[in-house]
Amino acid sequence: MRTSRLTLIYLVWATINSLAQSTEPNTNLVDLINPLMGTASKPSLSTGNTYPSISLPWGMNCWMPQTGKMGDGWAYTYDADKLRGFKQTHQPSPWINDYGQFAIMPITGKIRFNEDERASWFSHKSEIAKPYYYKVYLADHDVITEISPTERAAALRFTFPETEEAHVVIDALDKGSSIKIIPGENKIIGYTTKNSGGVPANFKNYFIIKFNKPFANTATWHGKELALKDFEQTADHVGAVISFKTKKGEQVYAQVASSFISPEQAERNLAEIGNDSFDVVKDKAKAIWNKELSRVSAEGGTDDQLRTFYSCLYRTMLFPRKFYELDANKKVVHYSPYNGEVLPGYMFTDNGFWDTFRAAFPLLNLLQPTMNAHIMEGLANAYKESGFLPEWASPGHRDCMVGSNSASIIADAYLKGIRTGYDINTLYDAILKNTQTEGPLSSVGRKGASYYNRLGYVPYDVKINENAARTLEYAYDDFTIYQLAKELKRPQSEIDLFAKRSQNYRNLFDPGTKLMRGKNENGTFQALFNPFKWGDAFTEGNSWHYTWSVFHDVQGLVDLMGGRKEFTKMLDSVFVVPPVFDDSYYGFVIHEIREMQIMNMGNYAHGNQPIQHMIYLYNYAGQPWKSQYWLREVMNRMYQPTPDGYCGDEDNGQTSAWYVFSAMGFYPVCPGTDQYVLGAPLFKKVALKLENGKTVAINAPGNNAQNRYVKTLTVNGKPYSPNWLSHKGLMQGATLDFQMTNNPDTQRGTKVSDFPYSLSSAKP
Repeated sequence: MRTSRLTLIYLVWATINSLAQSTEPNTNLVDLINPLMGTASKPSLSTGNTYPSISLPWGMNCWMPQTGKMGDGWAYTYDADKLRGFKQTHQPSPWINDYGQFAIMPITGKIRFNEDERASWFSHKSEIAKPYYYKVYLADHDVITEISPTERAAALRFTFPETEEAHVVIDALDKGSSIKIIPGENKIIGYTTKNSGGVPANFKNYFIIKFNKPFANTATWHGKELALKDFEQTADHVGAVISFKTKKGEQVYAQVASSFISPEQAERNLAEIGNDSFDVVKDKAKAIWNKELSRVSAEGGTDDQLRTFYSCLYRTMLFPRKFYELDANKKVVHYSPYNGEVLPGYMFTDNGFWDTFRAAFPLLNLLQPTMNAHIMEGLANAYKESGFLPEWASPGHRDCMVGSNSASIIADAYLKGIRTGYDINTLYDAILKNTQTEGPLSSVGRKGASYYNRLGYVPYDVKINENAARTLEYAYDDFTIYQLAKELKRPQSEIDLFAKRSQNYRNLFDPGTKLMRGKNENGTFQALFNPFKWGDAFTEGNSWHYTWSVFHDVQGLVDLMGGRKEFTKMLDSVFVVPPVFDDSYYGFVIHEIREMQIMNMGNYAHGNQPIQHMIYLYNYAGQPWKSQYWLREVMNRMYQPTPDGYCGDEDNGQTSAWYVFSAMGFYPVCPGTDQYVLGAPLFKKVALKLENGKTVAINAPGNNAQNRYVKTLTVNGKPYSPNWLSHKGLMQGATLDFQMTNNPDTQRGTKVSDFPYSLSSAKP
């Protein structure tokens, strides 16, 4: 009896202690992140198309283990058996590929510098991947490699066995490279020019590597030839091999940095490490990540939900990448990827606005406004240096995707109060230029601008691909220009012009099918219309996906469809119709189609961006409980903190930002307005520490797997019925208290006065 009482006392104590521990904020959020989430991908099926980015938030350089061959966009895939090296990378997407890259590989035994011959078997069981630290055992060489980053440099540590043949291979890669060994300084310098486009003729990435141990032997190589006596090589493909004699467990420490400006600047960037040991670099990197992640504190979910949330938050803080450096006077300067000059000011790159205008940039406006102000200055610099805004930059203009969504990004930042540190008038001039002309690439300016401005749409039959998608995105972008023009007090005629153009989406609505449809120059709709046909008039989607791309005037779309009943019926149909498709435009099943097909959610294609906001549109028609249901379904079924954790391309933080917003309980359906549309929170508690010192507390103590529906919401202690939240209100600090239930509340949020903003119903 005494034993059972002691046991009971112990269990009570343990329970109380456990509860007390669970209420304390987690200060080590970075270790919840799985950088391998989304890496089990391939060209035919993306589960993220990510790689483990070992970097600091928005770091100029990041590092990754390399499983793929030189030049392969799928540089790290989870199912690979061998590592070929450890690569400095700037790759934003496997489809865009890499630039400014070189690789380092420790080996033992006979010198082997060819990427296949030097490769080593490895296992995920002996791999540790964190944003601030990577470690792996190379079985064929009996070497442990560790990496930890700074913004423009990295610390690498190699633990060798006892051998007289310990080597480190430096591969400057092909397409033009140079390398020089300086034995007296334990140093290697060089440059790589390897890129995938979007660079000026003088593009180089200069690198420097310093070791803490003298070289026992050295060699350089070019192509397939090893040169034992040469310290320097410049050719199409060069590299170096340095050798050591090591004791068992001996650690060789290498400090690495690079610069797009000069060799001298590369050495200056190496000062980010200075005299720090590897472990100090690692600890500093970990602290930086925890500081940034702590802006969002989530509690009261499952372990997998928390790991998914912070893994997604990590992905939102990798792009756009810093493309600037600090000169000898600590001034911000950048090598221009547009004109090849070294110029003052900020520059950012590696971003596709077609993806990221939707949620990734709005998340910056909420949590990182100072960072986004720097990005806005970078956009102004890109315009001044190239004549156009960069719709897809890596590092300069790339011909990829459609739209001119820089307008959305710029307008949303300014309208949400980010107004210092950049010249909004320069950016507005750049936006206006976009509306008037085509650019040197189809993704720059507006392809079909003259047709759009004259007819109100880009015609289907004038040999401009994906014309309906362009029309719908231009109309939304015109709305954001209209909003910005009003705020800047531009001439009324200009304001009226963009207000009118924002209604151009109406020109593509087919009342017979209640869907968007390509239209010919003579005003007739395209013939042989198949709403399940991907591509053609649309971009990586079909009419069922793009019909909802009226972010700014959902009420207008409701009216076109015949009212709220028909509108919600069409929304329901997306999940009801089978995942059929027509791939004839491409001639094969593109991976985005396959990802939709296998998710068992009808024609809802969350793996690509055009439809990601659609679930929130039930709020505009008085059925918010359907948003709440489907949002939880998507979060539960399409996101996991695992190598196959996404349901399509992650895309520079956009698909991750969707999860971060949705898990918090709201989403920016229409950037360029002050509103976030409500969903339902995933966690029991989320606290946002805003940059201005205010806090947003999101409380849902009754949240669990069954209770996915909102019963009541109070904001700052007062009952709140609207289906939206104000950005301005959140920035003043707010407490949101959700009462959750397991049954949909079909009365809450049903009044027209509760609906989010639509241009058609907005007050003048």
